[in-house]
Amino acid sequence: MIKILLVDDHEMVRLGVSAYLSAQPDMEVVGEAESGEKGVELALQLRPDIILMDLVMEPMDGIEATKQIISAWPEAKIMIVTSFLDDDKVYPAIEAGAVSYMLKTSKASEIANAIRATFHGQSVFEPEVTGKMMSSRRKQSLPHEQLTSREMEVLLLMAQGKTNQEIAEELFISLKTVKVHVSNILAKLDVQDRTQAVIYAFKHGLVK
Repeated sequence: MIKILLVDDHEMVRLGVSAYLSAQPDMEVVGEAESGEKGVELALQLRPDIILMDLVMEPMDGIEATKQIISAWPEAKIMIVTSFLDDDKVYPAIEAGAVSYMLKTSKASEIANAIRATFHGQSVFEPEVTGKMMSSRRKQSLPHEQLTSREMEVLLLMAQGKTNQEIAEELFISLKTVKVHVSNILAKLDVQDRTQAVIYAFKHGLVK
């Protein structure tokens, strides 16, 4: 049996979730908490397999409760179940130690399956949350990863010391087009001139 603790300040939500999960043959709701403080207390007292944690609660929210639980019990498996997809909720919750993140709008069966997966050591994220995380990773990519293949060709020729005219002749493009590529390269690499762009290329191993 997967032992579950529910932490949510809405009684009707706890009643509905508890009833559904208790009807599952492999799950048992061992406790319910109406606040973050009570959630921390019961989590450390009951040591459930999974903690379903709401986020927006007062005075202690789910993020702080998650931090305190993980601090005292690092092995705890906390699944966020909330209505919020804001960046100031998703990332802090994951950083606090939550291993899964689902929305209350998910189907009950999806949440149940997420609980099972989390119990078996997997991390489960609502598709919209996964999209946010992938977008965040893209934003954190290195500047040169934003360059097009043509811009990368131009940068490498710049690193070889070629002038704009020489680059134009080698790539069979106009001088004006080369200048546009150079301008885009400087902007994407966030450098001031060609020299800094070439230094960037060598520093990041782009030049063999």
